Amino acid sequence: MSQPTIKTLGELKKSGYKFLTIKDELRENLISKLKSNAPIFDGIFGYENTVIPELQRAILSRHNILFLGLRGQAKTKMARQLVNLLDEYIPVVAGSPLNDDPLQPISNFAKKLISEKKDETPVNWIHRSERFAEKLATPDVSVADLIGDLDPIKAANLKLSFSDENVIHYGLIPRSNRFIFVINELPDLQARLQVALFNILQEGDVQIRGFNLRIPLDLQFVFTANPEDYTNRGSIVTPLKDRIGSQILTHYPKSIEYSKLITQDQAKLNADQQKIEIPEVLKNLVEQIAVEARTSEFVDAKSGVSARLTISAFESLISTAELRFLTNNQPYSFTRISDLYGAIPAINGKIELVYEGEQEGPAVIAQNLISLAIRNLFVQLFPDPAKLKRKNESSEYSGIVNWFAQGNTLDLLDKENDKVYSSALSIVDGLEELVSRHYPKIKGTEKLVLMEFVLHGLAEHSLLSKNKIAEGVSFKDFFGSLMNQNLNFDKGEN
Repeated sequence: MSQPTIKTLGELKKSGYKFLTIKDELRENLISKLKSNAPIFDGIFGYENTVIPELQRAILSRHNILFLGLRGQAKTKMARQLVNLLDEYIPVVAGSPLNDDPLQPISNFAKKLISEKKDETPVNWIHRSERFAEKLATPDVSVADLIGDLDPIKAANLKLSFSDENVIHYGLIPRSNRFIFVINELPDLQARLQVALFNILQEGDVQIRGFNLRIPLDLQFVFTANPEDYTNRGSIVTPLKDRIGSQILTHYPKSIEYSKLITQDQAKLNADQQKIEIPEVLKNLVEQIAVEARTSEFVDAKSGVSARLTISAFESLISTAELRFLTNNQPYSFTRISDLYGAIPAINGKIELVYEGEQEGPAVIAQNLISLAIRNLFVQLFPDPAKLKRKNESSEYSGIVNWFAQGNTLDLLDKENDKVYSSALSIVDGLEELVSRHYPKIKGTEKLVLMEFVLHGLAEHSLLSKNKIAEGVSFKDFFGSLMNQNLNFDKGEN
């Protein structure tokens, strides 16, 4: 829809325009979308039966909203997308400081202009994309920033006394009248500033340097907060929390399938990187790393493990493969299991460690998370070696294990091209047969990467020895490597 051509108050009245508060506007547009089954949010996955229905009920109830959840749970993203539920354009009195509706003016400027020009009062139009204001709660935020203050320069230029209401400079909240106003990390906002919000939320009163202004501000407040902040940095004062209509708890994806959707949607890849094939087992492994991190005793559970971990790890995985293609001057093809180790720096920056984790070191913890992800995903895709051992069924992996027991070693180097990689995997007795037996329909690169995954999985279950070398990964017989270590230890003692 193009911007309306109405330019004056008189034309606006003749058009049949009716004023709606922003909460009614959101409500009416939500109802319209629900009736037509139109999409409401883009790129929000896993909240269809939990968060989104609660948000819809809050909008229908005309509530101010608090999203409460750990980092990386799409709180701000949902708040920003609420603008899609606003009318495409709304009229405002031209030049008004508070975005006054021409039919319901609230500022002295707009009231005076309308009384002077009446139906000739000029009207401007604001697009819904402009009706969003956001403030991050930081220690330097002041009441003047949010609410307003007296402006001595304005008073001097207009030759007004400080008792005149026209010397007020309105803060961010009044100037966001008829907007969606978001305050991120609400507990970080100083208590005195939270107190300043009381009457705005409840009564619409604005108090600036002794001026008790009855300005019925029309705002949709959305707050975000992290439960960790309640104890570590601050808290939401009880009277303010009491004035927030709905508190909506967010959560991490409840399945790997939802996690994959989020990662694929949010990963920033250029056209060349999008050509790289990522086998399904690798997509699952990236998400499994986050699952392991959220249950790890070395990772701070209160801080949470953001979805940004999987997004960054996914991007680094692709970049690791891309580096190999560029080094070998070969066309872009596919990623490998060993490329996951290139994502360790991305994982390091996305987890908060407890004291014991700090002692181990972030790189060690990241590598352990990859190992756990491989170990746990392996038993979902192939028979559990531990269960086979208890049942005395050792034939499943015996061909592969025996090949290494004969003194054979397999080195998968990071920089070797696809042909060498494929040839190296194909020489291991029983490896291809195992994958074909369990997944007869898988072919090509998916099959190759699954073959490599089997070697990593067997190593994590102590059936093979895996060593990370400077150029890649080396697989050997587990018991032979163990005996060599013991012999070396004994020689050292002697």
